Amino acid sequence: MTALAMRLSAGRVPMPVLGGLGWGFLAALVWGGYLAFARAGVVGGLAPVDFALLRYGTAALLVLPLLPRLGLRDLFGIGWARGLVLAALAGPAFILLATWGYRFAPLAHGAVVQPAVVTIGTMLLAMLLLGERIAARRWLGVGVVLAGLVLVSGAGMSSGGAWRGDLMFAAAGVLWALFTIASRRWRVDPWRATVAVAVLGGLAALPLWLLLGDAQALLAQGPRVIATQAVVQGALSGLLAVFAFSWAVALLGPVRAAMFPAMVPALAVLAGIPVAGEWPEAVQWLGLGAVLAGLPLAMGLLGARRR
Repeated sequence: MTALAMRLSAGRVPMPVLGGLGWGFLAALVWGGYLAFARAGVVGGLAPVDFALLRYGTAALLVLPLLPRLGLRDLFGIGWARGLVLAALAGPAFILLATWGYRFAPLAHGAVVQPAVVTIGTMLLAMLLLGERIAARRWLGVGVVLAGLVLVSGAGMSSGGAWRGDLMFAAAGVLWALFTIASRRWRVDPWRATVAVAVLGGLAALPLWLLLGDAQALLAQGPRVIATQAVVQGALSGLLAVFAFSWAVALLGPVRAAMFPAMVPALAVLAGIPVAGEWPEAVQWLGLGAVLAGLPLAMGLLGARRR
C-alpha cells in the first residue's frame, strides 16, 4: 500500500490534498470527454480553427461579466507578461495542435500521446526547472510508458501518415507541461489564470478564425453540433478543466498533479466508443494497458515504503 493510500484509509490526509485530488479527478474526466468529442468533430468536418473559436470564444464570453470585478489593471493582478506566456502555452496554439493531429491519427493516438507527454514532460521540467527530486524507480515507469506509446502509435506509423498527428499531439503535450510548470513557479491564482487564458485566447482566436475559418462550413454542422462542441470545448475544457487542474497543481505540486493526465487515455478511449465510434485495435489495447501500468510507477504512486 502506498503512503498516500495508507493516509487515506486512516483519515489523516490533509484537506488541501483531498481537495487537490478532487480537482485533479475532475480535470481528467473532462479531458477524457474533450478528446473524444474533438476527434468526432474533426471526423464530422470541423476545422482546427473552428475548435479554437468555439473553445476560447465561448470561454471568453462566459467570463466577460466577471472582468469588472476582477479588475483589468495588470491583467487581474497576474501581470501582462506572465498572462501572455500562459495564454501562449494553453491558448489557441495548444488546441490547434491537439485537434489538427486528428486529421492524421485516430483517437487512440491522441488519447495516449498527448496526456503521456504532459505527464513525462512535467516530471522532467519539474526536475530541471524547479529542483524536484524524482526517484530512480520512476524512470522505469517512463520506459514502460514509452514502450506502450510505440505499440499504440506503431499500427499507423507505416501508413496514412499517423506519425504526423502523433508529433502534433506531442507538441500540444509539451505546451501543457510548460503551462503546468509556469503556473506552479509563478504561483498564480488558478481562477485568475483561467480567466486570463480565456480572455487572451479569445482575443487571439477570433481574428485567426476570421482569417482562416469557413463560416459556411461551420454553420453547416448544425446548431446541435455547434452548441455541444461549444459546451464541451469552451465551458468544460476551456474553463472548468483549466481551473480544476490549476488548483490541483497549486494544492499538490506539479509532479503529483501530473498523475491525472495518466487517467485520460482510458477515459478518452472509453468515451470514444460511443462518441467517435472508434474501437482500438488489439495491439493498441495492449499499448494502452502498458501506458496505464507505467504511469503510476512513473508518478511515484507505486513502490512507496511499506510499514
